[in-house]
Amino acid sequence: MRFNRAVDAQHRRIALLLQHGGDGGVERCFINLARGFVERGIATDLLIAERNTPFLGHLDPQVRLIHMPVAGSSSPRALANYIDQQQPQILLAAKDEDCKLAITARTLSPRPRICLCASVNYSAQLAGHGKGPLRRWLRYKRLRQMFNQADTLICVSAGVAADLAMILGKRQQDLHVLPNPVVTPELTKLAKEPVHHPWFAEPHPPVILGVGRLGRIKNFSLLLRAFAVVHQQCEARLIILGEGRQRAQLTSLATQLGMAEAVDLPGFVENPLAFMARAAVFVLSSRWEGFGNVLVEALACGTPAVATDCPSGPAEILQAGKIGSLVPVDDPAALSKAILSCLANPPQPETLRQAALRYSLENSCEAYLRVFESG
Repeated sequence: MRFNRAVDAQHRRIALLLQHGGDGGVERCFINLARGFVERGIATDLLIAERNTPFLGHLDPQVRLIHMPVAGSSSPRALANYIDQQQPQILLAAKDEDCKLAITARTLSPRPRICLCASVNYSAQLAGHGKGPLRRWLRYKRLRQMFNQADTLICVSAGVAADLAMILGKRQQDLHVLPNPVVTPELTKLAKEPVHHPWFAEPHPPVILGVGRLGRIKNFSLLLRAFAVVHQQCEARLIILGEGRQRAQLTSLATQLGMAEAVDLPGFVENPLAFMARAAVFVLSSRWEGFGNVLVEALACGTPAVATDCPSGPAEILQAGKIGSLVPVDDPAALSKAILSCLANPPQPETLRQAALRYSLENSCEAYLRVFESG
């Protein structure tokens, strides 16, 4: 079924499925996409399980919020009933459980065009979790069963697309690599909001910033070890925003490295952009990514960035190292060297802001709609 923007608005509807929500990049991107669609006169529904899903406070009031059950056999039937009643032309899902739910519901009501978005480099994820050959084979089998039933496959980065094409046995050209809707019109305003943290009081030593869940994937232990070298050579501070299971481990490591007074983990903050705009260097230290929204946000704030060259996303965002240093994964010496170099010779902020515009809400929504229309 083609999605035609030329027809009357009452005959166009996009449904974004976010039953298994959290506080990550997928949720923020769906909130932004929904806003972009309704601003173009397209009826848009956001389907959720919990009304306290993070980021709903940023949802455009024109987006209709639909509550449906998340677990058990009632979920596919509830989604199928929604499809029968509202007849969306497009059903978009990204998280694995939501993708499976969308495919199952279509067996009960085969109306909409199912668009599944891959936001994870599955091979890197499996390798990072130490999964053996049998576990990988079983995971790949389930992924093929799910993704091969979709009408359209969208990937958040070229690296994710190459990995998914390998898993599915498809040509990479058959997958659509679309920019994430990261840079919104209000980003500049949010970046200028005050930060109530003593380390940003004038004058202050340079602050190195990391943002993300305190878990294995983000590899903040690498950032701490690299910062230990930086701290020996110049007066600096490190702030890591986010919450997660590794908080105690990271706090202990900072103490072991003898720099507890120069490291702060304030937890989750509602507006990390204000911190990014005031940081001297933003660091993404991940073992793997699907894309790396926070890296784009830092660039959009004009903040110099350093990242591990992990699969997938950072190399594409930083233009293969042209606008920000890329270092090997798990190499604290290389990361500390890149941070020190960035402190000594930061790039021009406007160059970084211009590079981030590729991932604007406007560009992303238009790219999605072109794909919807092409079916």
